[in-house]
Amino acid sequence: MTSPQLPPNAYTDAPQEHPNLILGSLQLLFWLVFRPSAWRNHLKRIDPILNTDSSLIILLRQGRWRNLALWRLFIQGYFILPILANVLLGLVLWMLGEPIATILAPVAFGVTAGVAVGVVVGVAVGVAVGVAFVTFGVAVDVAGSVAGSVAGSVAGSVAGSIAIGVAFGMAFGLAFGIGVTFNSWRPILYFPFLLVWNYFLYRLDKGRNSKSPCLLRFHSAFWDEWQCLHLPGLDKHLFFVIEHNPVEGKAALKYLSTSRQRWAAQAVQAAKIELNARILERYIVDVEAIRQAHRNLISSELDSPVSTLLNIFNEISEDVDAALNQRSFYSQSQVLSAVAERLDANLREINSSQNEYSSRFYPIAQSWLNVITNHIDELVKIIELQQEIDNPYIIGVPLNEQLEIFTGRTSIGLRIEQLLRDRRRPPLLLYGQRRMGKTSLLNNIGKLLPSNIIPMFVDLQGAPSSASDHAGFLYNLAREMEKSAKKQGVTLPSLVREVLKVDPFTYFYEWLDKVEQALEQNTALLALDEFEVLDNAIAKGRFDEQDVLGMLRHLIQHRPRFKVLLAGSHTIEEYQRWASYLINVQVVHISYLKEAEARQLIERPVKDFTLRYEPNAVERVLQLTRCHPFLVQLICAEIIVLKNEQDPSIRRLATLADVEAAIPEALQSGGFFFADIQNNQVDATGQAILRFIAAQGEGTIVSRQTLLQQFPDADITFHLLLQRELIEEVDDGYRFQVELIRRWFV
Repeated sequence: MTSPQLPPNAYTDAPQEHPNLILGSLQLLFWLVFRPSAWRNHLKRIDPILNTDSSLIILLRQGRWRNLALWRLFIQGYFILPILANVLLGLVLWMLGEPIATILAPVAFGVTAGVAVGVVVGVAVGVAVGVAFVTFGVAVDVAGSVAGSVAGSVAGSVAGSIAIGVAFGMAFGLAFGIGVTFNSWRPILYFPFLLVWNYFLYRLDKGRNSKSPCLLRFHSAFWDEWQCLHLPGLDKHLFFVIEHNPVEGKAALKYLSTSRQRWAAQAVQAAKIELNARILERYIVDVEAIRQAHRNLISSELDSPVSTLLNIFNEISEDVDAALNQRSFYSQSQVLSAVAERLDANLREINSSQNEYSSRFYPIAQSWLNVITNHIDELVKIIELQQEIDNPYIIGVPLNEQLEIFTGRTSIGLRIEQLLRDRRRPPLLLYGQRRMGKTSLLNNIGKLLPSNIIPMFVDLQGAPSSASDHAGFLYNLAREMEKSAKKQGVTLPSLVREVLKVDPFTYFYEWLDKVEQALEQNTALLALDEFEVLDNAIAKGRFDEQDVLGMLRHLIQHRPRFKVLLAGSHTIEEYQRWASYLINVQVVHISYLKEAEARQLIERPVKDFTLRYEPNAVERVLQLTRCHPFLVQLICAEIIVLKNEQDPSIRRLATLADVEAAIPEALQSGGFFFADIQNNQVDATGQAILRFIAAQGEGTIVSRQTLLQQFPDADITFHLLLQRELIEEVDDGYRFQVELIRRWFV
C-alpha cells in the first residue's frame, strides 16, 4: 500500500493505469517498451491467467468475456493503439507534404490491417507457442496489432507503385526485426538524452527547496528498466532526496536496490552512514536536542556493522526523551543517571570493539555523555535550590537495576527459582497485564535469584524483532545476551555478524557451544520480553516460524545450561504456534503488589524519603489502586507534584485531601495507560459493559442478571474482561477491580 506521503504510482513496479482510455492506452504502450514489470503486474490485476497464458483472443474464447478489464485491454490493443499509431503516422506524412486525400485511405487500411494482424498473431501465438511465451503473449498481440497497423499504412501509401502485398510484407518484416533487437541497441542510443533529462530533474529538485513530492520519480532509473549502463548523478540525486524527504527517499532506495541501477543504492548506503554521523553531531547541544535524535536517524535498517552503533544512539535518545518526560527534577535526574551509566558502558564497548566505524562515532558518543552528565549536575543544583520533595516515582519507563525504587516481588522470584531447578527444564511464561511490572522484574531479577543463575534479558521490541532476516535477528539476539551477561560479570564470546549471512542457525548454534563453555558451572536464563512482537514478525513472514521457534525448542530440550523465560500480556494459548513448539509451559502470574509491598512503595520508596502520609491517606491510595504497581507510582507522583506547589509549612505531610486532589491529575497524566485499556484490550461491547458498571458508583457490584439484560450473548466478553483483570466476580455479580480504572470509564 502506497504511503500517503508518496505521490501515486511512484517507486513501484505495479503502477495503476490511467482511467482515461486514450491516456491509459499510451501508458500501456510505454510500459511495453520501457517497463515490462509494470506491464506484467497490470496483466495480473486484470486476470491471473494472463500471467501464464499467451493470448487475449484465446482468453476471450475460454469464456472470460465477462471480465470488463479484459475487454478494455482488448479494445486498447486492437483498436485504440492502432488508431493512435496511424494518426501519428498520418501527421508525419502530412508534415512531409503528402496531401490529406492520399493519407486517409492508407491510414484506414492500416487500422484494418492492424486489427487483422493482431488477431492472427494472437491466435498463432496461443496455438503454436503457448506457455513458452509466458507473459509476453498478450504483448505479442498488442505489438502485432500496432506493427500491423503501421505496416498497413506504409503499404497503402506506396500501393501506387509497388504491390500492396510486397510492401506490407517488407514493412512488417522491418518493424518486427527492429522490435526483436530494439532493447539491445536502444540503451546506448538513448543514453545521451537520458543524461540531459536526469540532470535537468536534479537541478530542478535542488531549486525547488526540497519541496515534496520530489521530481526524482521521473528519473529514467524508475521507468527505463532496460537501461543497463550506469546513470551518472543518480546517487547524488537519491542522496539529496533522502536527506530532505526521508519517506520518499526510503521508497526510492528500496526500489533501486533490486533494479539494474542498484549500484546507486549501494553508494548511497555508504553515504547515509556519514549523513547519520553528521545528524548525530548536530544534537551535541543539550539534552533537549539529544531527545530528538531518534526521530531523525534515517539508516536504522542498514545491514552493516554501523547498525550496531546507530542502535546505541537511537536507544539513548529514546531513553533521554523518556527521562525528560518525568514530572519532577528528581525523577529526571534518576533516569538520566541510569542512561549516563549505560552510555558510559557503551563507550567502553565501542572503544574496545573491532567495528570499522568506531573511530567515527566514538567522539560523538563521548560528547553526548558529557552533555547528559552536565545536565544531571544542573538538575541536582535546581533540586537543592528549590528544596522540593524528591519525586522518586518513575512513570512510563521500566525500572532497571540501578533504580532504588524497585520494590517486592520476592515471592515471584522464589517461584521462578523453583521452576528453574525443575529437572524437566520447562519453559516459563511470565504473564501479566500491561504496566504490571514484568519488564521491571526482568531488569531486577538478578537480585532475586541465586548468583549461579545468569539472567540474559532481551527486549524483543528492540533490535531483534526489527531485523530484516534471520542473520540480523540472531546477531541482535546474541548481542543483547552479551550485554546482559556482562552486567552480571560474565563475559561471553562475540558473534561476528558476517558469518551469520552464510548459514545463520548453524553458526548461532556453534556460538551457543562457546557460550556454554564460558558459563562454566552457571546456568543462563534467557528472558525474552514482549514475545508477542516476535510473533507479529513471524506472522508477517519476516521470520520463518519453524526456524525461529524450532531454535527455541532445541535450546530448551538439548541445552541444559539454558533456561527460557518468555514475558508478555497474553497467554501461550492465545498464540497457538508457540504452544505447539513450547510444550509444558509453566505460567508465572505477575499481578498486584502485596499490601505490605505497596505500603513500602508509598511511604518509603527510597532511602531518606522526606514526605510523610496520614494513615487515612495511605489507605485511600491502596483503595484507589488495589496495589497496582504502576497506578501506585502514578498517583503518588502526582501527590508530590501537588505538595511541591504548597507552602513549605505543610509540604511534608500528605493528607486525604491531597490524595483526592491528585486523582484528576493522575487520570490525565496516565491517559496513555487508560487509553490502552479502552482501545487495545477490549472491544466495543467490552467498553460498553465497563462504562455501564462504572456508572453505578465506587465499589458497586452489578448483578449478572442485570448485565445480561443489558448485554445479552456477552459471555465471551465477560470472560475476556475477567482475564484482563479489569473486573472481578463477586457473589452473583461483577465490579471493577481497580477504582482508578473505574474513574476513567465514568
